[in-house]
Amino acid sequence: MEQKPPTDAIAAANRAHTATLPFADTRDFEDADRGFIAAMEPCVVTAADGRVVWDNDSYSFLFGPGATNAPDSVHPSLWRQSQLCAKQGLYEVVPGIYQVRGLDLSNISFIESDTGIIVIDPLISTETAAAALALYRAHRGDRPVRAVIYTHSHADHFGGVLGVTSQGEVDAGDVVVIAPEGFTEHAVQENVYAGTAMARRAGYMYGAALDRGPQGQVGCGLGQVGSTGEVALIVPTLDIKVTGETHTIDGVEIEFQMAPGTEAPAEMHFYFPQFRALCMAENATHNLHNLLTLRGALVRDPHGWAGYLTEAIDTFSGRADVVFASHHWPTWGQDNIVEYLSVQRDLYAYLHDQTLRQLNQGYTGIEIAETFQMPPALEKAWHTHGYYGSVSHNVKAVYQRYMGWFDGNPGRLWQHPPAAAAPRYVAAMGGIDRVVELAQAAFDEGDFRWAVTLLDHAIFTDEHHAAARTLYADTLEQMAYGAENAVWRNFFLSGATELRVGNFGTPTQSSSPTLLAQLTPEQMFDTFAININGPRAWDLNLAIDVTFQDVATNYRLSLRNGVLVYRKVAADPDTAQATVTLANKLRLLAFAAGDTSSPGVEVTGDATALPTLLGAIDRPDPAFNIITP
Repeated sequence: MEQKPPTDAIAAANRAHTATLPFADTRDFEDADRGFIAAMEPCVVTAADGRVVWDNDSYSFLFGPGATNAPDSVHPSLWRQSQLCAKQGLYEVVPGIYQVRGLDLSNISFIESDTGIIVIDPLISTETAAAALALYRAHRGDRPVRAVIYTHSHADHFGGVLGVTSQGEVDAGDVVVIAPEGFTEHAVQENVYAGTAMARRAGYMYGAALDRGPQGQVGCGLGQVGSTGEVALIVPTLDIKVTGETHTIDGVEIEFQMAPGTEAPAEMHFYFPQFRALCMAENATHNLHNLLTLRGALVRDPHGWAGYLTEAIDTFSGRADVVFASHHWPTWGQDNIVEYLSVQRDLYAYLHDQTLRQLNQGYTGIEIAETFQMPPALEKAWHTHGYYGSVSHNVKAVYQRYMGWFDGNPGRLWQHPPAAAAPRYVAAMGGIDRVVELAQAAFDEGDFRWAVTLLDHAIFTDEHHAAARTLYADTLEQMAYGAENAVWRNFFLSGATELRVGNFGTPTQSSSPTLLAQLTPEQMFDTFAININGPRAWDLNLAIDVTFQDVATNYRLSLRNGVLVYRKVAADPDTAQATVTLANKLRLLAFAAGDTSSPGVEVTGDATALPTLLGAIDRPDPAFNIITP
């Protein structure tokens, strides 16, 4: 794939940023290096089959001779953030608390207890979590795991749990698994219900399929990238339900603060009095976070987010000497902690309040985002910059949260979709060759935003038009080179890659078999209902009883008018077309995947009823098109 160098316009813009940003402030580098014990060398992790699931060494271009100054192909602020995030190894936060950073998208933390360790957020993959634990033990001793804490319900904070403990150890009571109330429901829901679409878009967001390098993926702002090993889940054995709740785990007292509906639907902060240390999960990191991720999610509540940060300041700051989180590096010193958390709080509160102020003056989300300015005091702090979330798409998220997708203009109420609108625009502009000519003029003038708008119409008119594809890829590439936001950069470069070499599909999948195994029967049936092909099922009228022997529970499934409804009721063979008796819920998953012959399933009544139901279920497409029709 041929990449192009940055244009003079992008190079000049990036050099201008170098002159205006506070690069003399190097405290983040000092904090990111503080407490360093040892690096993992090489920092490459493989799965049992030899497949590389993590390679932090691929970011070596960020360091060494010539890497002090950002290349013209990377926004200098993003280059700085990527250098910080790519630092890896074992670090002492305070005596008794240790972090391994740079071994996945997130951090894993180890709290030394009376007889072992408490693990906080075991990364994404079994393999990287095991490697991190091995690095810790190599320098701190072979301490057994006594507890695992999930700070919140995103996969990069629980997926590697089997790398630090086992289901057997948890079942035996040797290890307690702690999480905020509602964790399992939200963890499964986000990764399964809309999992295929989110995972496909996450391929763009994290740049997982992109080459690493100054003209490729340099990170994602929150970390470098996600690992691609086994994603697992052990269901929590201790749910934290209220703020102020305290528990002593293997001699370590922990005081919890609930923070639901912030960065994740189920999230919590917690404080260790013994260590005077506060963990802020993912609600205070060294960047502006997302109120709505570009991969897709529920819109988050910045007002509530800011409120929980205020509560954390009031509750813990006078007792804490260090604050650490699930990403990035800690902050030490009470005054620094108060300043850091207060600025983070002001960041989300300002986004919320000022967007509401302007929408009540009649401005639309896109209009507010285009002119929105952060206060100078927030702009000058490095940890408010939009490396992961951006002011632009966060403002639009606030607007969407309150006002929805429609901006109130009736002319935009019933617009054509892109495939229908594009040829109309192209015809109005004089044909596709004329559109490409106009786009080339915009490109040459450095007006890349207008060029991609034109080329989007061209591609949705004729996706095979060679000149349009080439220029579109070149334009997206230039926009990537100028982006401070890592996620925007990755989206632009991913689009350019697919225009040049074709659809790369979904590089990583979060809905692993071990995660699917944690679905409740209700969540399984919800998943079936979401994927019913309505038109194909219009004429079906089915009533099926599904009995799970292991829990002695029956569900009546009814498919009518293309809608699957389930109820927990007693089995009734007189009104059901078929009764399906399953040894357990895993047998239902196997049956749905096509295994109709293994033991553990018995069907009485109409043997075709369940296959008919399953035949109405569509398989999600993990390689749907994004940049092309």
